[in-house]
Amino acid sequence: MSAEVLVTREAIIAEAPQYAPIKPRRQRPTPASQNPRAADMEATLVNGLKQGDESALEQLFEIHSAKLYGVALRILGGDRADAEEVIQDVFLTAFRKANMFHGDSQFSTWLYRLTVNAALGKIRRSRKKNQVDYEDFLPKFQKDGHHQVRPVVDWSASLDENYSRQETRALLAAALNQLKPLDRSVVVLSDLEGSSDKEIAAALNLTVSAVKTRLHRARLFLRGKLARQLGHSAT
Repeated sequence: MSAEVLVTREAIIAEAPQYAPIKPRRQRPTPASQNPRAADMEATLVNGLKQGDESALEQLFEIHSAKLYGVALRILGGDRADAEEVIQDVFLTAFRKANMFHGDSQFSTWLYRLTVNAALGKIRRSRKKNQVDYEDFLPKFQKDGHHQVRPVVDWSASLDENYSRQETRALLAAALNQLKPLDRSVVVLSDLEGSSDKEIAAALNLTVSAVKTRLHRARLFLRGKLARQLGHSAT
């Protein structure tokens, strides 16, 4: 596993135990993507949603709210109140605009899109700015393609020697929050949710190549931030 992927995954799960669903409830039904019967059930619920069935909305909330809450929470930098507000808005929008879902993708993809858009909209309206310039933490190369700083040190194996796991995760969580909101969304969907590049592109209205580019640069940035903290070059 490459250092930047390792770094990204550590950052994503930095505070995972604290990211609980909005309201603990009974065990949720299996997501449609994991079970054909669940897919049929979800299709029935979506049809009910389009007819204004509030019980269908309640059941869809049970299925999807926890995952969407985790996504919103991480995009918003851990602000629980904002994340809860986003999820409430998402399901209200889904209820009001259910007929806009035409089945071209999975219903969960549509909900992801609503969630990310709502979270990004809240960030744009906020005065909070915690981003840094990526270039300061990306590898630098010579004209022949070699790293400017050589030899390139593989410092990832020394993490446990210098920092406790909790300290490392705290550093990475802080770095994750310094990503541009859209890049943070790509990282969360890829490295936390396990979504494919194609699924992320559909959810964020990006091209697959744009997703790959953003994900690669974000991972390099996170790796560079941690390298600097450990006293190494960002190469």
